[in-house]
Formats: sequence, C-alpha cells, structure tokens
Amino acid sequence: MDTPEEKFSRYDTADYLTDDERIAEYLEAVLEEAEDDPVLIAQALGAVARARNMSQLARETGLTREGLYKALSAEGNPSFATVIKVAKALGLRVAFRAA
Repeated sequence: MDTPEEKFSRYDTADYLTDDERIAEYLEAVLEEAEDDPVLIAQALGAVARARNMSQLARETGLTREGLYKALSAEGNPSFATVIKVAKALGLRVAFRAA
C-alpha cells in the first residue's frame, strides 16, 4: 500500500509575527537566548522586517531592500547604525539595562 507523500511548506518566523505584542515577545526571547550572538539578533530583526514589509522599511531607512535582506540575514553583519535605523523604522527602541 502506497502512503501519500507528505508536503511541507517552508517555515518562516515572519508569518507568525502578526502584531506588536508578538514581535516584542519574539525579540525579547531572541535577545535572551542569543546571548552574544549578533547573527541571531540580526536574523530576528530580519524576520520582523519581513513581517512588516521590507519595501516600506527600505524607504523609511533610506537603505535598499536588497541591502536590508543581506544585512539582516545569517550572512549579514549590519552596522549598529543600521540596527538603530531598522529598529526606529519598525517602531522599536533599542535600550540598555544593567545585567
């Protein structure tokens, strides 16, 4: 008896970041788990950017869409200035607190 072939769609975190509360919870969890790994933090910002509309974000930050995709990927290495621009355009604030 043949079993039906299972088909899976590609998982994308951005599909689940549907509101500000979920986005904030996601970023807090990533920051907690990532510790000192800037790549994971950049990827998390990339997921939020995809959830919010990368083209609009590019216009608001003055960066190219392609540049944002690259900077906020596993291979990217965004400058702190880029992270700040992206956070601000997403309506987020970067904050520091005592460890």
